[in-house]
Amino acid sequence: IRLKFLNDTEEVAVARPEDTVGILKSKYFPGQETQMKLIYRGQLLQDQARTLRSLRITDNCVIHCHRSRGATAATPALPDPGPAGPTTPGLPVGGGTLMVPTVMVVLALGWYFRINYRQLFTAPATVSLIGVTVLVTFLAFGVY
Repeated sequence: IRLKFLNDTEEVAVARPEDTVGILKSKYFPGQETQMKLIYRGQLLQDQARTLRSLRITDNCVIHCHRSRGATAATPALPDPGPAGPTTPGLPVGGGTLMVPTVMVVLALGWYFRINYRQLFTAPATVSLIGVTVLVTFLAFGVY
């Protein structure tokens, strides 16, 4: 079984079909059983007594693992592959948070050049710019 974590790292877990979810957690996350959430095919594996066979987990299946923040401060069973995040609360800065402003800047530049250098824009290019602007506007308002 492949255990996949939120940071896209994977670990191979060796388990038998008659092993339960509880056994899998205690074997690979000792001391963190209550903090670990296992997800298979979009379903949270909450019943610790269910066997892997009854859940139809077979060879090379992927189980997504998420460590929830709990009251206990146990040491992680797996090494932390990445640097620690910011200690101050706030919005994480990543590619996803910067995507909408970046697309808006590119569209603004497109319109700037369309207005100031209209001789370079053909009718299909102008229609395409209008279409992309409308599409991005709908997507931006649909997300928020």
